[in-house]
Amino acid sequence: CTHYLFIVVVAVNSTLLTINAGDYIFYTDWAWTSFTVFSISQTLMLCVGATYYLTFTGVPGTATYYGLIMTVYTWVAKGAWFALGYPYDFIVTPIWLPSAMLLDLAYWATKKNKHSLILFGGVLVGMSLPLFNMVNLITVADPLETAFKYPRPTLPPYMTPIEPQVGKFYNSPVALGAGAGAVLSVTFTALGCKLNTW
Repeated sequence: CTHYLFIVVVAVNSTLLTINAGDYIFYTDWAWTSFTVFSISQTLMLCVGATYYLTFTGVPGTATYYGLIMTVYTWVAKGAWFALGYPYDFIVTPIWLPSAMLLDLAYWATKKNKHSLILFGGVLVGMSLPLFNMVNLITVADPLETAFKYPRPTLPPYMTPIEPQVGKFYNSPVALGAGAGAVLSVTFTALGCKLNTW
């Protein structure tokens, strides 16, 4: 019981660390650059935490459980935007669950082989997370239009609506995020496994 409670505690802290990672929609002038960078930060928190607890319990499904806790707590935290007066369809919650499920699947399908989990699971998470989050973002109201429609005079400068500029990552934020994620998440997943050997 204590071990599973510990999973909840770590997942909550992971959520707090990535709570702003869905707010690239507010960085209207560098939204896609922010999307790429935040995709990697989300991949880090998901891979390390989920892999740690997946290998700790040895039970396929733990990674999904971890991702679910992160998601639910993020829903609660993102209620702050709703409280500020923004419409509900403007609130972006990063999607971790499908990627966490792929991590579980890699672990289960390879009969709990840690090396396969690191290689296959890591690549799957790194490549899928930016894709799922972009699909999620497409369903949200246009940030610039919404920002003008719901002005907030007390917003910090980075949330002030300005005409979008073309950033160097602008053309392909999903491809860049997935490419970098596919490489880096293998290392992140390996770190999650390594934490169990200390």
